[in-house]
Parts: sequence; C-alpha cells; structure tokens
Amino acid sequence: MTAVVMLHGIGAGARLFEPQRASLAARGLDPVPLDFPGYGTRPPVDSMDFEWLAADVEAAITERGLDRPVLLGHSMGGMVVQTLLRRQPDAYAAAILCATSPAFGNPSGDFQQKFVAARMKPLDEGRSMADMAPETFAALIGPRGAATPWREHAIAVLGETPSETFRAAVRCLVTFDERASLGAIRIPTLLLAGEADTNAPAPVMERMAGKIPGAEYRCMAGIGHLPNIEAPEEFDAIILNFLDRNLKGSA
Repeated sequence: MTAVVMLHGIGAGARLFEPQRASLAARGLDPVPLDFPGYGTRPPVDSMDFEWLAADVEAAITERGLDRPVLLGHSMGGMVVQTLLRRQPDAYAAAILCATSPAFGNPSGDFQQKFVAARMKPLDEGRSMADMAPETFAALIGPRGAATPWREHAIAVLGETPSETFRAAVRCLVTFDERASLGAIRIPTLLLAGEADTNAPAPVMERMAGKIPGAEYRCMAGIGHLPNIEAPEEFDAIILNFLDRNLKGSA
C-alpha cells in the first residue's frame, strides 16, 4: 500500500487534510497527514528552518517504515516537499505541490519585511490565532469556497496553531528559495493551483510547472488557497487521477 504523506501550511496542521482521508483510503492508499514541529499535539517552537523541517519529515517516514511514499504539500508544506526532493530525489514515488511557490525571495527585501510585519501585527496587538481564524479563513478562500461544508472544521484548525509557532513559521517562510532545484526533480509531479489564490497565484504555479521536467499543471476555477477544503471532492478527484496514472500499480 502506497502512503501519501501530507504536509500542511503555516497556519494549519495535519487535521486540515481530514477531508482526504476517506477518499484516499477507498482507493487503496494510506493517508499519512503529519504535523510539523510546533503544530497539533507537538510542543510549540520559536524557530524553524526548511532543512530542519525536512529532516523531521524524513524521520517520521523512517519511523513509520514507509517505502517511497507520495508527497503532498500544501503552501509551506509544498516548500518542504521541494526541500525533500532536493535532499533525496529518488526516495519518493510522486509529488503533489498544492498552492505553493518555488521561492519567497530575499528575506531582507521590502516585500518580505512587510509580509512578516503584516502577519505579526495582530498578534503583537494581543489577538489570538483563534480570534483571527474566521477572518483568516475568509481571506484565504475563493468565491466557490464559501459553500464548503468544511468551513467550521478549517476555522477550528486555523485557530489551534500556537502563536509562537506561527511566528516562527512566518520568519522561516521568507527564507525559502528552491528555484535552482526545480529542473532536477525527476519523479511524476503535479502542480495544483487555485484560480483565486492570491498567496500562491496560479500564473506563478504554471510557470513553476514549466521548469519541472514532465510536470502536470491543473488550476481549480473559483478556488483560493485552501483547495482541499474549499472543493474537496474535486481536489481528491484530481489527485487520485494523477496517482492512478503515475503509481504504476504500486498502490
């Protein structure tokens, strides 16, 4: 049975992939959503970097005895997937990069500094992650996402992230740059974008797909930054179709 290791973004956790569990299992796949350090039931952290996050995922894969799993990364999780593929390019059966990007640019740049300041400001003013979760969710989704039955679940997950972990993740995010590694990816890779995603714009992901040999690109109409929550049935159908065609019976 092929495992699908699912890696979340900066404001969420493994529980964000709850909608995918049943559909993956029904197809004979083993869904393995992982919490990064500081998320879920793991103790909060005040610093992180991508090599450390990748090593943590590698340790979890080894501990579980998973042989060449599929990697599915959302947002920051997609950045960790890119790091994993550079570190061990032949250790995985396929990769799905969802609502992510290949770089954040120079961490000392004006855009990056403004990005960090904007995300820290509500916390600096005394608001909690739970306080901000409803408006965070509303800002992330596209026009079709408002009808999702997973709204309350997603808001609860967004509200669970410890503030110190979120701060550490934001500081980590702006250091990311794997653009030079894209051309070396040599496993089946799907890039899945949301048409209305302003955090990982679809045109950026389409250009990214063009730099990965043989990569497939799909864009979900009317969907924002949380495609697996906003339209889970469509999301699952896209990734299962990709895996059906690329796992060559290993599932």
